[in-house]
Amino acid sequence: MVHLYFEFHGQSEDNERGVASGHNDPDLTPLGVDQALELVERYAGIAIDVVYCSDLLRARRTAEIGFGERGVPIVEDARLRECDYGELNGAPVSQVHAHRATYATTPFPAGQSYADATGRVAPLLAEIKASRDNTTVVIVGHSATYFALEHLLKGRDLVTILAEPWVRMPVWRWELDY
Repeated sequence: MVHLYFEFHGQSEDNERGVASGHNDPDLTPLGVDQALELVERYAGIAIDVVYCSDLLRARRTAEIGFGERGVPIVEDARLRECDYGELNGAPVSQVHAHRATYATTPFPAGQSYADATGRVAPLLAEIKASRDNTTVVIVGHSATYFALEHLLKGRDLVTILAEPWVRMPVWRWELDY
């Protein structure tokens, strides 16, 4: 069994400005750094074997701040990137999220669909299942990462997940059984 935790990256400069980054690569804000520091305490009593994170700066820095001092291996993986909103990278969040379910299988203009983003995460989960038995894994990523995990691990309909209001939780947890 794999104990899998998911953490959303700390607040980015784009989050603070109310824009959806997509594949843009903003840094963390001071609040985002504080949110990343909360991971130190949240996981203090938990033995973490490996942390996987998106290669985008906001997720990578969250992982480094939250777990770097512990000496836990941090593996950057582009498959954990946010959905590519194409022409809407950097657009107002309200514009991108208002029609999010529309892009479940239809790509954003000059971008990708959430199904495409989920398709990137699926092989990584398969690799984790195959090589990380009886371990505890943390993934630091984006909303698309969360949507993919909910779909792949709970079998939830992607359109339904995308239509739900986004609620940032301090942590999400799943068990990967074999």
